[in-house]
Amino acid sequence: MVGFDLLLRGGRLVLPWGEADADIGVRDGRIAAIGDLRSATAAETIECRGLHVLPGLIDAHVHLREPGDPQVEDLEHGTRAALLGGLAAVFDMPNTAPAITDRERLDWKRDHLHGRAWVDVGLYVGASKKNMAELAGLELQPNVCAVKVFAGSSTGDLLIEDDASLEAVMRSGRRRIAYHSEDEYRLQARKPLFTSGMPHRNHMVWRDVECALLGTRRLVGLSRKTRRPAHILHVSTAEELEYLRDCRDIATVEVLLNHLTQTDEAYDRLGGYAVMNPPIRDQRHLDAAWAAVADGTVDVVGSDHAPHSRAAKERPWPDCAAGLTGVQTIVPLMLDHVAAGRLSLCRLVDLMCAGPARVYGVTGKGRLAAGYDADFTLVDMKKQRVIEESWIVSPCGWTPFAGHRCTGWPVGVVIRGRHAMQDDTVIGAPGGRAVDFAEARGAAD
Repeated sequence: MVGFDLLLRGGRLVLPWGEADADIGVRDGRIAAIGDLRSATAAETIECRGLHVLPGLIDAHVHLREPGDPQVEDLEHGTRAALLGGLAAVFDMPNTAPAITDRERLDWKRDHLHGRAWVDVGLYVGASKKNMAELAGLELQPNVCAVKVFAGSSTGDLLIEDDASLEAVMRSGRRRIAYHSEDEYRLQARKPLFTSGMPHRNHMVWRDVECALLGTRRLVGLSRKTRRPAHILHVSTAEELEYLRDCRDIATVEVLLNHLTQTDEAYDRLGGYAVMNPPIRDQRHLDAAWAAVADGTVDVVGSDHAPHSRAAKERPWPDCAAGLTGVQTIVPLMLDHVAAGRLSLCRLVDLMCAGPARVYGVTGKGRLAAGYDADFTLVDMKKQRVIEESWIVSPCGWTPFAGHRCTGWPVGVVIRGRHAMQDDTVIGAPGGRAVDFAEARGAAD
């Protein structure tokens, strides 16, 4: 008999080549065997009959706000929320207070994960006009998933809006850069048209389609000029998606769960709790996002989890904070889209596991295959449940999806062979680690 540390028995596995009923044997935190393992023994067994076993899902776009304001979010609560929501890893954005823009702060954040993170964490480094010369070295530091560039203003003080500075960033290093793509000049030129107290739906009028498309076309043009690969985050318009379909030589694409789920009716229903950058738009753009998922234009789906206090969200527009919670709800909502027939479980895995691994160069994660990390998300596609704010772990305490009934729910998570969550209960102590990336191998000392 073959002995394993952990056996997952009788599940429906979502493999790179399709679905199959099989067992998984885990040894030393990695997948050691997939197949009929009825005669095998293990120190621990998880019965998975009636469940689908996915590779551990990844949310590659979160803001855990640490360092920052622990009354809104912090690493411990944000990663606990991710775990309860069915995720095995998250990639954390750098626009904290202070921002993660140098070696000292990067080293602090990497060390800060230990004993606090419930899931594995990848780290973005922020680009600024002050650190462009250091970016080539920073992007190669251990556990760095990418350099993040804010080409349009959003939450935080990182902004690089002009072509000369953007080109300088692109020429400093070689890895794929992740971009917040809006045209800052158009944003500022149109800002005087809007005054405090106007309806919240003006958010999508101010940050309009032209603002998004101008930003994306500029960034792709500069990327081609410098031959520096780009990852365009939270693409929100039909026009951008049509344009990016012909840019596969240089650009990959992220779409947010929100732009696949919400339309402009949310402004009237939720007020400031529907305000995010780039904005939620009308049905035409949601339909285009789903078409781009279907034809393969979209590489990654993320949450852009960006908590703010209730007080900050309830100010009049445009003074209210932009950003929505999402790390705990993205998996249930995407499973609900699967149940509704909008995509398959295989495509979901591609968008939230294999896609992030491919785009960012993750080592050892992204698929169910021998030798990979033993990361698993266990889901019950028959389970129905309503998202309730009492379930939300983030200190801000709210979700724009309260009251949404989901069909399909994450019921368990295994991270590197460690059973970390089962049926709404976290297990043991925080055991998350920093994620490894193939091109981020610089010395940590």
